[in-house]
Parts: sequence; C-alpha cells; structure tokens
Amino acid sequence: MMELKIKALDARIGREIPAPHYATAGAAAMDLCACIDAPITISAGARAVISTGIAIALPDAQHVALLFARSGLGIKKGICLANGVGVIDSDYRGEIRVGLANISAEDYTVMPGDRIAQLMIAPVVCPSVSFVDELDETERGAGGLGSTGR
Repeated sequence: MMELKIKALDARIGREIPAPHYATAGAAAMDLCACIDAPITISAGARAVISTGIAIALPDAQHVALLFARSGLGIKKGICLANGVGVIDSDYRGEIRVGLANISAEDYTVMPGDRIAQLMIAPVVCPSVSFVDELDETERGAGGLGSTGR
C-alpha cells in the first residue's frame, strides 16, 4: 500500500480543524477542510484562495494528487474549484491551498473547519510522444462535441 505523508502546518489540524480523512470506507478521495482563522465570504461571481494547513509528500513521480470540488458544494451552493481540477505534482512540498469560485448569484461564507475540496491520489502515466502524419481510424473518427448523441 502506498504511504502518503501529510505535514500539519497549523497546530489546529486534527483538533479544531479536521485532518484530511475519507468520509466513508468506499470514498475515492479524502476531504480537505478550511484552515482559516475567521470566516471568509466569497461574493457571488468572485474567487478566493483557502488554506488547508497541510502539505503532502507523494512517494514518487508515478503519483499525483488531484483536487476536486465537493459535489454537494457545487450542486447546492455553486462553489467549485476556480481551476477545475487542481494538480499537485510529486515534487511540490508547499501548503495545499484551494482556489474556490462562487458561480452562484449569492454570497457564500466558508467557516473554519468546513470541508472545501477532495484530495485524490492517482497513478501517473508519462508516455513517450510521437508526431505522426495519420492517426488510426475509429468508428467515431473526428466527431466532436455532441457527435455521439444526446
């Protein structure tokens, strides 16, 4: 089993601020919580960067940490990641900070300890790259957006 090393950068992690954790036994990603001193309000249409108070060490370059939005925040409140998906490379050792965007018409307040994102560890494949004159044919071909139906 792979080991993920987590460094608490704030003494409140695991006490006042929940440590990264899997919400259920079947969860694919662990919840990350806001490690902030006071509530932060994200105005409608605005963005904010929220601290998590942790840093991680992936074991090698064959792994990546991916940040995803929490589906409940996105669907119910319009709070999503400002960059879609966050990519944390294996050699990054700084604090994980989460860029949140409020795409709703109402202000949203992040409270200290709120679950704000999900952290997933995934394998990385770094293929060799070859430029070619032709690509092999498929049934779909070059059919783009909407080409396979509704």
